[in-house]
Amino acid sequence: MKLKNGAEYIESLRRINPVIYYKGERIEDVTRHPATAPHVRAAAMTYALASDDEYSDLATAISHLSGKRISRFTHVHQSAEDLIKKIKLLRVLGQKTGSCFQRCVGFDGINAAYSVTYEIDERAGTNYFTRFKSWLRFIQDENLMVVGAMTDSKGDRSIGPEGQHDPDQYLHVVGRNDTGIIIRGAKIHMTGAVNSHEILVMPTTAMDDCSKDYAISCALPVDSPGVTMIFGRQ
Repeated sequence: MKLKNGAEYIESLRRINPVIYYKGERIEDVTRHPATAPHVRAAAMTYALASDDEYSDLATAISHLSGKRISRFTHVHQSAEDLIKKIKLLRVLGQKTGSCFQRCVGFDGINAAYSVTYEIDERAGTNYFTRFKSWLRFIQDENLMVVGAMTDSKGDRSIGPEGQHDPDQYLHVVGRNDTGIIIRGAKIHMTGAVNSHEILVMPTTAMDDCSKDYAISCALPVDSPGVTMIFGRQ
């Protein structure tokens, strides 16, 4: 794993430059700003335990993709034992931090997207699974923190995504080209977003054919051009 402990995780956040605002002002360094530094320290404990001999068996796993030792938070569950170790790890982290350590949604999202992309490819002959595994290998090797972006702002909740007066209430595709897609919209309540490395976008609800441009799942770095984050509370 490239990032081996909490100190290296904190330093990695200083090398990226996401656009983050809090109370109308830009946060330049999430590791030092008083509103976000506690979040960073709590998430750093997930890295610290991986390098602690007492807890490394819980906090790490062997990747079924590479055979390398990786953070359990980037692992795809392979057995009941993996699930038990996950729960034990979460309990230890809760005891150590006394707070949310911010990696659960990204962790669960990785596992969900792994199986769903496989099923889509089996049914439709696409190559989403291969591409997802390539991204996941990168996440595992670099030992990056992934935030799950699922909840849309929704707007008028009596209307589906395609009927909103403001289409950006739901994240959606607004363009396609030879290199991929262009997306626009909002995601909210992304726990740990400001101190993550990557965003894993997932749909917020079941979608039908009328909402196909809103049924989008993808990943992008937190400091990608066009991404703005508003930090609300601890």
